[in-house]
Amino acid sequence: MLLMKNIIYISIFFVCFCTSGQQLLKSSIDSGGDTNTAGNLRIVYSLGETFTKEHEGTIHVSEGFINAKFNIKISPIVFLQGPLLNPTTVGLMNDILRSNSYIPTTSPYGDNATVNASVFDTTGTDAIVDWIWIELRSENDPTKVIASTSALLQRDGDVVALDGTSTVLLNASPGNHHVVIKHRNHLGAMSATPITLVKDVTTTVNFTDNSFVTFGSHAQVLLASNVMALWTGNVNGDTTIQYSGTTPDIPSILSEVLNDAGNFLNFPTYVVNGYNIHDVNMDGKTQYTGNEPDSPIILQNVLAHPGNFLNFTTYQIQEQLPEN
Repeated sequence: MLLMKNIIYISIFFVCFCTSGQQLLKSSIDSGGDTNTAGNLRIVYSLGETFTKEHEGTIHVSEGFINAKFNIKISPIVFLQGPLLNPTTVGLMNDILRSNSYIPTTSPYGDNATVNASVFDTTGTDAIVDWIWIELRSENDPTKVIASTSALLQRDGDVVALDGTSTVLLNASPGNHHVVIKHRNHLGAMSATPITLVKDVTTTVNFTDNSFVTFGSHAQVLLASNVMALWTGNVNGDTTIQYSGTTPDIPSILSEVLNDAGNFLNFPTYVVNGYNIHDVNMDGKTQYTGNEPDSPIILQNVLAHPGNFLNFTTYQIQEQLPEN
């Protein structure tokens, strides 16, 4: 990822309306800790060190002060359960969405990041499976997001920057942070304990390792290959996977199939092709019933969940992320 350099020359304290001979008092500074943005700068309302020289790099501008932030290098490793179902190569996720040119060049997540379409030309182990979302959360309050970004997921589980190969950079201070991984139709997961992130040092966070402890209970699914993966099947945009009951995912798949413009006969066996949140196994085809339906995958996950010891089809697999 290319970083834009910001060169800022500070000659006055811009919120204090200074005039010649006026004294700067602490009372003139809002120490509330609020933030705002202006272009590619983040305005931080907090006390800090005075800053009177040229600064080059990624910075935070405060009311009369400048606090430097650093690009933290992080290398997450994560598997998605969906593209690991019936893999074409053992140990690698399927990249069918990429090979069918279904993956959009604009991220499906909130930052609307974009990539060059050539990123999806890579094949083999490092081929892109899909977009993914990374968060760093506060050590003391894991509901608070410190930094976040869209990134790309390779077949072998490596999460990389928007050029398809580089290490992911996050704008955060060095220190201890919880690391969160999210995907558009899988349940997210977070490191159980804060991870020490150091400036200019790449930190690997391996969510696929079955000894890696995640927050909550059964945040990921243990696969037959003894590796961990994010649970697939959250197709209705909430924080649970459920086959039947109060907030089931299955009706959402049926509705998607029946309401597709091409399905003029309203067949539940109709296949919707393309990049679709209802495509549970990420094979580029959404189907309710038929030869390759997505619905049974959700049922299998619900019945196989370690917490569902009574095998209820109404059991909810809850996303294990602390939220306000």
